[in-house]
Amino acid sequence: MATTFAAQTNYHSGLAAEDSVADHYVRIGADIAARRWRGRAGEVDLIAQQGDDLVFVEVKKSRSHSHAARRISQRQMERIYAAAGEYLAALGRDQNTNVRFDVALLDQHGAIDIIENAFGSF
Repeated sequence: MATTFAAQTNYHSGLAAEDSVADHYVRIGADIAARRWRGRAGEVDLIAQQGDDLVFVEVKKSRSHSHAARRISQRQMERIYAAAGEYLAALGRDQNTNVRFDVALLDQHGAIDIIENAFGSF
């Protein structure tokens, strides 16, 4: 039973983190195109339209921003790239579309740190 409670807590914590990040993007003028978009390759937490850019956002929450950043793996980045390709194809858009891959880090206090074009940083 404790495992189920912990899983539910983590799930709801993740949803709240994604909501906070979505609200942040809306405040800076982006439109949220999709939340938890799932393709065959995997899931993208948030997809935002910001000006001419389509922004694929991975949300990571942990006790600190640095701890959250350490949870991003090369395999995960590859999965997100593949899912983004599927999303673009579903929209009928090609690989020449302006895209960006951001990582949103949240600490235990809810402070958000957005790393734009993040995958080159990891």
